[in-house]
Amino acid sequence: MNEKDLNASKRMQLPRNVFVGHDAINDVGKVCRELKLDGCALVVTGKTTKKIAGERVLETLSDEGYEADINVISSASLPELEYVKHSAGEVGATFLLGVGGGKPIDIAKLASTQLCVPFLSVPTAASHDGIASSRASLIRDSQTISVQAQAPLGVIADTKIIASAPYRLLASGCGDIISNYTAVRDWQLANKLYETRYSEYAAALSEMTAKIIVDTSDSIKPGLEDSVRIVVKALISSGVAMSIAGSSRPASGSEHKFSHTLDRIATKSALHGEQCGVGTIMMMYLHKGDWQSIRDSLGKIGAPTNSEELGIDAKYIIEALVHAHEIRPKRYTILGNGLTREMAEKLARTTGVIT
Repeated sequence: MNEKDLNASKRMQLPRNVFVGHDAINDVGKVCRELKLDGCALVVTGKTTKKIAGERVLETLSDEGYEADINVISSASLPELEYVKHSAGEVGATFLLGVGGGKPIDIAKLASTQLCVPFLSVPTAASHDGIASSRASLIRDSQTISVQAQAPLGVIADTKIIASAPYRLLASGCGDIISNYTAVRDWQLANKLYETRYSEYAAALSEMTAKIIVDTSDSIKPGLEDSVRIVVKALISSGVAMSIAGSSRPASGSEHKFSHTLDRIATKSALHGEQCGVGTIMMMYLHKGDWQSIRDSLGKIGAPTNSEELGIDAKYIIEALVHAHEIRPKRYTILGNGLTREMAEKLARTTGVIT
């Protein structure tokens, strides 16, 4: 550690209250009171998740004496973000709640950040670590970008609701967590070669989170609330690791670059966590790590391990590997300055991602 590091100050945003359990959604209003929130709430949700959870959240807020309104969005886009910010201003919202999957949570997260009001995360699925992180995905110019935002003040995860969601979403969340393994290795490599700012605490937490999912992969099954608890707690830990680091480095490396490239070039992409999981298999091979255990763990969970299971043509896998280094080029990873097409095809075939 050098003098610059010793003199540096850093601000961390972490969730203050985390409530994970059966019928936890019934206590959203009480959690808001415990957090000393006053005034008017704006609930941001989706069309389907409004019926699953959004309307119930409104009821619990009303039961606690809050005024509350609801916005239904369909995408994590700039127009939807502006719509939510405008609605929040009209009703005088003093805090926002993102209720649903990634889109409403990310939009509520970004809107609350720009409006300088608190935000609570109420996930109805556990498909990626955005439920507790200080990052948000936003569609801009037809491309998905990652944007810095505030972390949620609280996270309320109802295991009953999440267990009832399509199991594919939970398996995708596992892929996103397991990808922490290669993200941390990329981070360590960047620190070694280019003295990229590195946090041992954040890296250790991120790796431990991935290890828990790998070690419990046999027991993560559809419809089980115990499985949901394991995955949700891991997703929250992953989000906390990013907050400690002050960046997405502990949970986003070469495997995320691969996934983001697939989103751009493939005619039809898979879920974010599914793509990251498959990317992790290949990136762990490049790191000369135990890529087989990553593949086997994903298989036990029921997450994709190859292009066929992703539903993505092999040519796009190769193309994504060739161009993945172009995503966030200043973030150094094991991909370095890129793979040749020959190297990419050999990598994908050796790991069984394509046949």
